[in-house]
Amino acid sequence: MNAVDTNVVVYSLDQYEPVKRAKARDLFNRLGQAGDRPVLLWQVAGELLSCLRKWEDRGRIARTDTGLYLQRIRAMFPLIMPSPAILEKALALSARYSLSHWDSMLLAACLAAGVDTLYSEDLDPGTTYETVTVVNPFL
Repeated sequence: MNAVDTNVVVYSLDQYEPVKRAKARDLFNRLGQAGDRPVLLWQVAGELLSCLRKWEDRGRIARTDTGLYLQRIRAMFPLIMPSPAILEKALALSARYSLSHWDSMLLAACLAAGVDTLYSEDLDPGTTYETVTVVNPFL
């Protein structure tokens, strides 16, 4: 199973980053055609909404666009909710790999959901954290 980090989802919507936008959309299309649709982790959905709100505040998008973008992403990916065990797992991952809080939370959510490939620009590409391998789709 695959998951995408917030940066990949944001770039798929960002008209100011046309190269990364095209790469993110191509990734979604390739995964969809392969029948391996990524999941949307709760943390990523929350971070996406935060980003969209910032775009609103800067006048990049209208308030109605925020809801439309969120609906579009939710229609593309099944949403995975967190479990309480993620908190303890995140602490262990952070200590083991010297990860930031949010990166360790994301990886803990991936592990709990059975994700084996995480597409992200933020973590070291090619690194496997327990059973989750990071792939940077923008390289």
